[in-house]
Amino acid sequence: MDKILDFIAGIGRTLLDMVRMAGQVTLFGLLAVSHLVRPPFYWRTFWGSLVEIGYFSLPVVALTALFSGGVIALQSYTGFAQYHAQSAIAGIVILAVTRELGPVLAGLMVAGRVGAAMSAEIGTMRVTNQIDALSTLSTNPIKYLVTPRLLAGTLALPFLVIIADILGVMGGFIVCVMKLNFVPQAYISATISSFKMMDVTVGLAKAAIFGFLIALMGCYHGYHSRGGAEGVGAATTAAVVAASILLLTFDYLLTDVFFSQ
Repeated sequence: MDKILDFIAGIGRTLLDMVRMAGQVTLFGLLAVSHLVRPPFYWRTFWGSLVEIGYFSLPVVALTALFSGGVIALQSYTGFAQYHAQSAIAGIVILAVTRELGPVLAGLMVAGRVGAAMSAEIGTMRVTNQIDALSTLSTNPIKYLVTPRLLAGTLALPFLVIIADILGVMGGFIVCVMKLNFVPQAYISATISSFKMMDVTVGLAKAAIFGFLIALMGCYHGYHSRGGAEGVGAATTAAVVAASILLLTFDYLLTDVFFSQ
C-alpha cells in the first residue's frame, strides 16, 4: 500500500513540476515578447541570430528536404502501384511536403542545431556571470539576449521552410523521373494541379510558431542553467528535447485547427 501511495505521490509531483515549468516558460516568453515594443532593440544581436538560424542552417535543411521528398515518392509508388494509382504520387509529394514535412523536418533540424547552440551560449554566459555583468551595466539581459533571438527564430524558419518545400518537391520529381520512369511534363502538370496556396500558407504559419518555440526553449534553458559545465550540458539537452516535443505537439494542434473543417 505504501508503495502505491509513493507511486501516486511521485506522479503528482511530476505533474506539478510540469505545470510549474509551463508557467515559468510562459511568463519568460511573455516578458521577452513585451520588450519588442519597448526600445531599445539590439539590432546587432538580431541580425547575427538571423544569419545563424537562417543562413547557416540552410545546408542541413536543404539536404533533409531533398531526400525526404525522394523517400515519399518511393514509398508512395510502392503502395500506389498495387492499385494502378501512380498518377497520384505527385499530389501526395507536394501535399506531404508543404503541409507537414517541410515545416516539421526544418523545425527539428533547426532545434537540434540552433536550439542547442543558443542554450549553450546563454548557459555559458550564465555560469560565467556574464549575464550578471550585463545587469550591472544597466543592460536588461532578456532584452539583449532573448528578445532578438525570438524574433530571429520566428522570421528565419519560414524562409527555411520555403526552401525545404521547393527542394522536397524537387526530390520527388527527380526520383519519379530518373528512377520510376515518369514523364517529366506529366509529373509537373500533376504537381501544379495539386498545388494549393492554403497548404503553403499553413506550413509557413507553422514554421513561424516552431521558430519561436525553438528559440524560446533554447533561451529559457540556457538562461536558467546552473552548475558549471555540467549544468550547461544538461540545459542544452533539455532545450533540444523540449523544443522537439513542443514542435510535434503544436504540429498536431495546428493541423487539427486548420484542416479539421
